[in-house]
Amino acid sequence: MIRTIPEDAAERRAIRPVICYPNHTLPDPDLPGLQAVRLTARKSGECLVPPREARCFHVPAGHFFRITSVEGPQVGDLNLWSAADPRERFYSGKTRALHGTHLTRGHRMWSSFPHLRPMATVTEDTLEWYGIDEYGGSVHDVIGTRCDPYTHRLLSGQDYHHCCHSNLVNALMAEMGLSREAAEPLVHDVLNVFMCTGFTRDTGEYFMKASPVRPGDHIEFFAEIDLIGGLSACPGGDCGSAHSSDAAACHPLLVEIFAPARPAGRAEPGPSAYRWP
Repeated sequence: MIRTIPEDAAERRAIRPVICYPNHTLPDPDLPGLQAVRLTARKSGECLVPPREARCFHVPAGHFFRITSVEGPQVGDLNLWSAADPRERFYSGKTRALHGTHLTRGHRMWSSFPHLRPMATVTEDTLEWYGIDEYGGSVHDVIGTRCDPYTHRLLSGQDYHHCCHSNLVNALMAEMGLSREAAEPLVHDVLNVFMCTGFTRDTGEYFMKASPVRPGDHIEFFAEIDLIGGLSACPGGDCGSAHSSDAAACHPLLVEIFAPARPAGRAEPGPSAYRWP
């Protein structure tokens, strides 16, 4: 088939884009207020996630939680569920539509329909300096889904059992006493913590590159509601070469919970006020 380029192709491409979801009307996360509360917070718990495995942790509403690279460059795949009803979970696609492809300080992790409310707010990010590099890459993405055994099988013809999807399913099974059949549908697209990603400008393909994370780097969140978190220390390590294999050097990730000395003085966000006719 012969494909012709229309005479007005340049004019069509030159049409200016329109932001789909202008976010200036979103509720103000009040970072100064949260930072003031954080000054009074003291560590109340921790969870060390081993390399190529996942663990679950609980964060009460009004507490803070921090994810830290502790031994070497390592990315992590983060799921969040409402502790009251795990069917309400992090919605990466809508979070991406509201805030962009990568999250940093002041952005929020929004929950699934019909709730659509903030689950957690990013309050600190030691990699905020990275910005967007010359390849279009940035850190903490909500564009990748999570490495999984099904895609790995599709592309390689082989089975690998430590994909982040598998890890998160196993961690949720252990945490909640669920069967695999009950737990797997609850595992969802992730926030790729510390992962450096983007889209190639010639083919539009999703790419990853070695993460700039170093030991001591962290991202911290304020829990807007009672949360169950699930974090997988990705088998790709810093994701600079490959994932879903045992080839990469991998390191643990540390999750720490911080309890404030006084409440943040803000109401827990309720579910969407939309009502069907």
